[in-house]
Amino acid sequence: MKKAAMAARVGNRILSIMAGILILLMLSYGVYSLWDTYKIYANSFADEELLKFRPTDDGEDNPTLKDLKKLNPDVKAWIQVPKTNIDYPVVQGQDDMEYINKNVYGEFELSGAIFLSCLNKDDFSDPYNLVYGHNMKNGGMFADVADFTNKEYFETHQKGKLYLTDATRKIWFFACMKVTAADAKIYHPDGYRKENLKDLLDYIQANAVQYRDVNVADENSLIALSTCSEAETNGRVVLIGKLEREVAEKQ
Repeated sequence: MKKAAMAARVGNRILSIMAGILILLMLSYGVYSLWDTYKIYANSFADEELLKFRPTDDGEDNPTLKDLKKLNPDVKAWIQVPKTNIDYPVVQGQDDMEYINKNVYGEFELSGAIFLSCLNKDDFSDPYNLVYGHNMKNGGMFADVADFTNKEYFETHQKGKLYLTDATRKIWFFACMKVTAADAKIYHPDGYRKENLKDLLDYIQANAVQYRDVNVADENSLIALSTCSEAETNGRVVLIGKLEREVAEKQ
């Protein structure tokens, strides 16, 4: 009997220790998960260090952007939309998966970076330029693009800026669309030339959830900001604007 009682006590002690270890592991995992989530969301915004490279409107070129480009040659531009969280450098990878989970410095980051389609020229000289960004739940990256489906938001956020290393472009937003990732007219930017850009403009006007006429002239090119739709797995929200030269490029 004594041996049985002792064995029972030892067994209970082992079970208690194992339960304690399990609880500690669960608590550790919970703390790690919270910390990991915090880091993902915190890094989805441009931090103070990165904002030092943000261009200003003080001159004809953008020297701070050139400095950032020295750190990562994939940096091509900086995009800014006033009164939104969209204020980021734009990179371009060898393919459109490269910066899905890499930040502007080329380091692993689940929130990724804002990136220009690999099908576009890196100087935004194409008639139609496609830029991607994640839709972060905390409002980071391109989450605000989804807000443009709301008429009031669309009407009160009409312009943005695209800073290149040697020039600046005004962005005049004129359409917001809900599409799928399989929409060939939107997601094949290399298929457009000046001669057939009207086909895209007609498609945008016919299918936009928000639209206004901004008179896209022959010298204007287009920019599209694309992000995921929270409502649909394959859904996308695309904000489209015309690019207008603000300052003369250096020859």
